[in-house]
Amino acid sequence: MEKYQEIERSIIKKFRKEIWSRFTKAVKDYHLICDNDNIMVCISGGKDSFLLAKCLEELKRHGKINFNIHYVNMNPGYNEINFAKVISNAKLLNIPLEVFPSEIFSVAYKLNPANPCYLCARMRRGHLYNKAQELGCNKIALGHHFDDVIETTLLSMFYGAEVKTMLPKLKSDNFAGLELIRPLYLVKEDSIRAWANYNNLKFINCACPLTSNCVIDTKSTEDSSEIGRREAMKRLIRKLRNENKGIDNNIFTALNNINLNCVLGYKKDGNYTSFLDEYDE
Repeated sequence: MEKYQEIERSIIKKFRKEIWSRFTKAVKDYHLICDNDNIMVCISGGKDSFLLAKCLEELKRHGKINFNIHYVNMNPGYNEINFAKVISNAKLLNIPLEVFPSEIFSVAYKLNPANPCYLCARMRRGHLYNKAQELGCNKIALGHHFDDVIETTLLSMFYGAEVKTMLPKLKSDNFAGLELIRPLYLVKEDSIRAWANYNNLKFINCACPLTSNCVIDTKSTEDSSEIGRREAMKRLIRKLRNENKGIDNNIFTALNNINLNCVLGYKKDGNYTSFLDEYDE
C-alpha cells in the first residue's frame, strides 16, 4: 500500500469518529455539496486544507454525490522553503495540485506596510474567486474548522462589539453564482493535528513573510507563528477547556440557540431592531 493510501485509510478508519463522521455530517446537515457541483478546493499548504482535499476526494470516490473537484494553490509570494513544502506534500498525498502565481504579499506590504494583513486577505479572496470563475466552478471549499468558528465568534464579541460567527456556507455578493463552503466546519483542530501526527506529516503553518517560522512541528500545541488577537483567543479557549471540557461545544450550540426574547437588539440586512420596539406590544 502506498503512503498516500495509508493516509487516506486513516481518515475513514483511525479517525472515523473525530474527522470523517464530522466531515460528512457537516456536508449533509448544511447541504454543502450537491450533484453536478464543480468545486475548487483551496490548498494553502497547511494541515487543514490538505485534510480537506483528502476528505473531499474520499467523498467523491465512495459517496453518493456526483461532483467535480479542482485542487488549486495560489502562490501569493511564498519563500522557497514554504513553496517546496507545499509541492512535496501535494505529491506525498497524491493531490493533483494546480498552482497559479500572484504577488499579493509584496503588493499588500507596499500599499500598507504598517498593517498589510487586511488588504492581503481581501486580495487573496478576490484572486481565488477569479480563478474559480476561470475554472467554471460554482463553489469554493475552504479549510476552516470548528475551532476557527469558535475563535471568530469570540473575536467578534471582544473586538467587534457584536455577536457574529463564521457560517458553513456563504453566497458571494460580488461574484454571481459562486458560493463558499466549509466542509470541516464540525472537525476540531486537535483532531486534525492528531491525524497529521499519526501519519508523520508536517505542513507549513503560515506562509506570511512577516512571521518567522514556516514548517511546524504538529506535535506542538502552540502554533508559534500565529500572532495577535486570534492567538489570544486560542489561548483563552485552551484555558477555559481546562475548567470545562465542553466549553467550546457550548459556545457553538449557543450560536444555534439564540433566544431573541432575551437580547437587547439584533441586526438583519443592515436594519437594527431593539427589544424596545416590541416591548409594549
